[in-house]
Amino acid sequence: MSSLVRLAAEIVSCRACPRLVAWREEAAARPPRRFRGQRYWARPVPGFGDPGARLLVVGLAPAAHGGNRTGRVFTGDSSGDFLFAALYRAGFANQAFSVSRGDGLALHDAWIAAAVRCAPPDNRPTPVEFETCRNFLAREIAALGNLHVVLALGALAWRSALEALARNGVAAPRPTPKFAHGAEVDLGRVILLGSYHVSQQNTFTGRLTAGMFDAVLERVRSGENRRIS
Repeated sequence: MSSLVRLAAEIVSCRACPRLVAWREEAAARPPRRFRGQRYWARPVPGFGDPGARLLVVGLAPAAHGGNRTGRVFTGDSSGDFLFAALYRAGFANQAFSVSRGDGLALHDAWIAAAVRCAPPDNRPTPVEFETCRNFLAREIAALGNLHVVLALGALAWRSALEALARNGVAAPRPTPKFAHGAEVDLGRVILLGSYHVSQQNTFTGRLTAGMFDAVLERVRSGENRRIS
C-alpha cells in the first residue's frame, strides 16, 4: 500500500475536531432540497490525483454540499465546475467536469488537496483546525516525490502551504511572502504560486475570470526551468 493510500485512509477516519465533525454530519442530515435523498460522504475528504504529480493544488476546505456530499474535494459544486474546466483546458484533467467520485475524472501530473479536510461552518476553519489538519498536507507533500509547483487558492491556503512546506524542510524567505493573485515564490525545491480561490464569490463577480486562472495554469504547464514566470 502506497503512502498516499495509507494517508487517505487515515484522513477519512479522523474525528479530531469536534466542531467540524458535528457540522459535516449536520450538513448531511439537513441537505438542501436539490440533494435530498442522496447519501452524503460526511467524513474528511482526502486529496486525489496523479501520485507522480508535478503540480499540487491546495484549496481551503470541502464544501458542505460539494466535497462533503461526494467524498472528493471540489466535486459537485460550482467551484469544482470552474476548477476542473480550467484543468481540462490546461491538460491536467481528462474531462472538464466533476460530479461524483465515479464520474471517470482522472488527473494528469496534478494532485488536489485542501488545507482543512472537513467542511467548516461558514467556510471558516479556526486556527486550531488549520493546525490539526496541517500534518496531513505536510505528509501529502512529502509523498509527492515529483512535486515542483504548489498552487495555493487564496490567502489561507497560501499560509497553510507555506507552513506545510516548512515541515518538509522547505523554508520560506523572511519576511514571509504575501499572498496575491499571480504571486510567485521560488523556495528552492518547489515554487509556490498564488491564485484567487475558485469560489462563486470570486468567479461570479469577475474577481477571478477563466482567463486569469488559465494564465496561472499556463505558467505551470509551460515552465521548463525552476523559475516559471
